[in-house]
Amino acid sequence: MTLRLVIILSALLPLSLSHQWHSLSWLYGYRSQGYYYGSMEADTTGGDCPSECDCPPSFPVAMYCDGRGLKAIPTIPSRIKYLYLQNNAITAIPDSALVNATNLVWLMMHYNQLTSEAIGEKAFLQCGGLERLYLQHNNLTSLPSSLPRSLRDLRINHNMIEKVTPADFEGMDNLTILYLHDNAVTDMGTSLKALTSLTLLEISGNKLTKVPEALPEHLHQLYIQSNAIDSLPEGFLGRFTQLQYVRMGHNQLTDKGIPANTFNVTGLVELDLSFNKLERIPLVNTALQHLYLQANHIKEFTLGSFCTVTDVTNFSKLQTLRLDGNEISQQDIPAESSYCLRMASHIDI
Repeated sequence: MTLRLVIILSALLPLSLSHQWHSLSWLYGYRSQGYYYGSMEADTTGGDCPSECDCPPSFPVAMYCDGRGLKAIPTIPSRIKYLYLQNNAITAIPDSALVNATNLVWLMMHYNQLTSEAIGEKAFLQCGGLERLYLQHNNLTSLPSSLPRSLRDLRINHNMIEKVTPADFEGMDNLTILYLHDNAVTDMGTSLKALTSLTLLEISGNKLTKVPEALPEHLHQLYIQSNAIDSLPEGFLGRFTQLQYVRMGHNQLTDKGIPANTFNVTGLVELDLSFNKLERIPLVNTALQHLYLQANHIKEFTLGSFCTVTDVTNFSKLQTLRLDGNEISQQDIPAESSYCLRMASHIDI
């Protein structure tokens, strides 16, 4: 009996080696015989998956067409909720391209060659449930018309957009995230007024000379660095109850252009005013935790900018303070600063 078993195994071994056996070969074998089990069966609801894309049976509502060298949007089955078209050479979104994509929730089209003229006016008409739209790193000169009002996350940075109007965002009261940085916008006017749910606004790297009017009051993060802003409006931050992060580095701000008490607001956690033209440390609230003032023209370390009164219970919560690249040295820091700035782990001069 033992000898017979050895002979049988010896006969089977070369056969298994010649086929380079894989741990999942049993599955391929069943598929070749027409057997499919559970989630491994291809879902053809609403249309077949186009040959140039992947629609995993284990995640049938997703369609992966990224990095395929595509020049046009393939046919989209109606079941698809998550569509990945980034890193291609797609130049247009005609009105008919998304007409079948009625269940679309995410549309990723960053790193393509889209132009504003090649996006149809009704391209997004059937996408009433679209929540996330990525169009960054294309060749757009304006925002697409009639964007879905359901959007929550819009990323249209790294394009060539020069103008934004109130009509572009009309009715988009669900939008919480807007990335519009690294474009060529010179003035936003009151275009952001309609975005009542916006919490993150990234408009750095444009050509703005002033802060946009009517900023949404529920902002949590405001990034507006690398523009040409030289002054701030009166009460700039006073009406924001949830704002914690403000970055305005790499602008043209001067002491004269900043009204008194502009940054003396509770709730602010981080303030970046680096690479501007300040000569004095602005007054900040004792609740502020991180302050970046490097590469300005500050000539004096004014302790009163951090603490008006210093005792056991009154002191600055500042943990990070950067003053390097200014016109002061370590010797300019008053000895009593250790009481006011007792939580600062390190002060860069």
